[in-house]
Amino acid sequence: MKLEYAEMILAPLVTEKSTALKDKQRLLCFKVHRDANKIMVKKAVEELFKTKVEWVRILNFQGKEKRHGRYVGRRADWKKAYVKLSPDVKMIEYIEVI
Repeated sequence: MKLEYAEMILAPLVTEKSTALKDKQRLLCFKVHRDANKIMVKKAVEELFKTKVEWVRILNFQGKEKRHGRYVGRRADWKKAYVKLSPDVKMIEYIEVI
């Protein structure tokens, strides 16, 4: 399965922790496709945002089991990627891409 760059990065994760990491350590946080790996994420961020990436870390999350009354369901598994930008490039603002 060949993923396009636009399909690989699903959404930026905007939380208190990710905002602090963005401001202090130049780290961006994205929700990425489950089939994406570090190399694919690095190329996708470099192409979509026209920037230079230093390194990428990927975390796998297991979906939680949720109940609705007597029915039990399960959320989907997902991946999160931390992307470190090179020190010589401008920080990305998510609003610029839209």
